Amino acid sequence: MSTSVAVTGIGVTAPNGLGTDAYWRATREGVSGIGPVTRFDAEQYPARLAGEVPDFEATDHLPSRLIPQTDHMTRLALAAADWALADAGVTPSELADYEAGVITAASSGGFEFGQNELENLWSKGNKYVSAYQSYAWFYAVNTGQISIRNGMRGPSGVVVSDQAGGLDALAQARRQIRKGTALIVSGGIDGSICPWGWVAQMASGRMSRGSDPEAGYRPFDSAAQGHVAGEGGALVVLEDAERARERGARVYGEIAGYGATTDPRPGSGRPPALRRAIDAALADAGLEPGDIDVVFADAAAVPELDRIEAEAITEVFGPGGVPVTAPKTMTGRLYSGAASLDVTAALLSIRDGLIPPTIHVTPDPAYGLDLVTGTARSATVRAALVVARGYGGFNSAMVVRAAA
Repeated sequence: MSTSVAVTGIGVTAPNGLGTDAYWRATREGVSGIGPVTRFDAEQYPARLAGEVPDFEATDHLPSRLIPQTDHMTRLALAAADWALADAGVTPSELADYEAGVITAASSGGFEFGQNELENLWSKGNKYVSAYQSYAWFYAVNTGQISIRNGMRGPSGVVVSDQAGGLDALAQARRQIRKGTALIVSGGIDGSICPWGWVAQMASGRMSRGSDPEAGYRPFDSAAQGHVAGEGGALVVLEDAERARERGARVYGEIAGYGATTDPRPGSGRPPALRRAIDAALADAGLEPGDIDVVFADAAAVPELDRIEAEAITEVFGPGGVPVTAPKTMTGRLYSGAASLDVTAALLSIRDGLIPPTIHVTPDPAYGLDLVTGTARSATVRAALVVARGYGGFNSAMVVRAAA
């Protein structure tokens, strides 16, 4: 068994495209999925824009018996897992017991489940505690439902580290494959477009209050005013690279390196730790900064956070030293689903030889970034760095590269 871990299947549910092909076509062309919130009446809230997954009818993709047992996020995750497994050419039931597992990330999706429970409990006059128990329980729902539906009884788990979670889950899956598990479905599908979740997200102070879909989310722009929330993400199939080649699988690329840090407490006087996460990911991959062809940025669209990220990138690569992109300007920030979707975009960039654009952004020269804007840029992409940060000081970085 090799130490290389390959991506052999992808399933996407994104605001600018349902399914991998639709998502990638829209992303290449700079098509946005951000618009006014439709999932609930948001007119009374300061934030009124969201990235919502279009055209998803659960009954078109899942057995009817699953619909009453699941919420919107879980249904998206189940569909994405089915698509990723089909794309990989894998039937889990044909694998030996405990050879396949599920490791995903979760963050805010539980609010929607909890919102439904609160409404039910309120109508029945029951106690609120049950809703909070349901919220905690939700974190395991996506992983559990995917495992049960596909008979995958190998290593399973859920990582909770907000936006960084999508990378952290993939890293944990990589560890398990290196220990001998044949296959793991991993990544994140997330979102919280409901009244309860909306209020919780607004409490961060990082959500955009703009009403224009073309101006609401503008990272690395002097007009940045916060992010737009979204839903969706990507699940991928990870396998030992040697085993994947032996079975004739199509390989999108490899998870080559990973690093994670936590920022020091506010007021400590210590510097942010994002740069160390990037350095650790490069070292884990055995690569130098010059080996990286593109950086997929976290892109908080909060001036101070953008400054920290830009400084980390320019310290590692030099001012303008590497193309940088943030395709999440077309989807919004998908919380634990965002980073795995960026990993997917990085792998497709490697496949197609192009860097997708950052849209609706006029880069502030003060950041010193070579930000790819407007239209996609043709480029030979052999290795990409994906950066993700979670609320509370989580930092993660991952290197993906072309298959050896």
